[in-house]
Amino acid sequence: MRIHPLLLSQLYHFPMFMTKRRKMVFDNAMFILSVDIDVGSKKLAVLNNGKYDKDVSSHFGESLIGEVEERVLPKFVDIINCFEIAVTFAIRGQMLEVDSSIIDLLQDSPISHDIGAHGYYHRSFTEISQNEAERELREIRLRMGGYGIFPKSFVFPRNHVAHLDLLKRYGYKCYRGSGGFLRDNMSIERCGALYNICPSMYISLGLNPFLLRKIVDLGIIKKTPLHFWLHLWNFGQDKEHIERNTNKILIPILKYVKKKERNGMLTLETMCSAAKKAEESLNL
Repeated sequence: MRIHPLLLSQLYHFPMFMTKRRKMVFDNAMFILSVDIDVGSKKLAVLNNGKYDKDVSSHFGESLIGEVEERVLPKFVDIINCFEIAVTFAIRGQMLEVDSSIIDLLQDSPISHDIGAHGYYHRSFTEISQNEAERELREIRLRMGGYGIFPKSFVFPRNHVAHLDLLKRYGYKCYRGSGGFLRDNMSIERCGALYNICPSMYISLGLNPFLLRKIVDLGIIKKTPLHFWLHLWNFGQDKEHIERNTNKILIPILKYVKKKERNGMLTLETMCSAAKKAEESLNL
């Protein structure tokens, strides 16, 4: 029987998380959820005419991803608002050239979500120069600032970390570092004036909800940050598949962490609020 690679990843994370030492000590576990908005609107794909397809996905073009994100995000926001869970949304800055509906949706939300940045063109920061990276950060500040948003959280496109000195200069407080089999962690690391809210688990198809709950339990026992992250378009490309996979994987884990939060066993944080807690912990 073939075992899904993401299930193998979950099984691998248990011994890894159990043996890694905590780099910061907290009074309680934290649950952090960040969502990457890689395109955000089909209109952006039309504007780019496929120019950045390869920077977003090796399998799908911006047009499909933009259409899926545009359709799915309102439902996802409704779900997390029902659970009263604040989330970090990493928004691609270029989207605001053509569509502000996602920003409007988040700003009108009764829950105060953390609106972060996900690059401007979704280009890998390891493949662009210092000057190009600075131009992107300048454009993000200009576009988002027009809506009264000055992001403090940054998610690197394709999780390729570079130009951290520029993040500090442009007012960011935290970022999500690179993850994967060997790099995932349940911790927050201080990197100069910034905080790396380390990724713990990528949420996608093939994950086992029972094992996800056990990873949450491990975070509670060790009193560590637990940072899950996802792409909405990984849950399917049509309404039927997205709804089925959301009900199977995402909603059960949200119910579980909300129950643990009500019992005082963990706190629900965004990347930004987790960084603030880390800063307070170091200043004690």
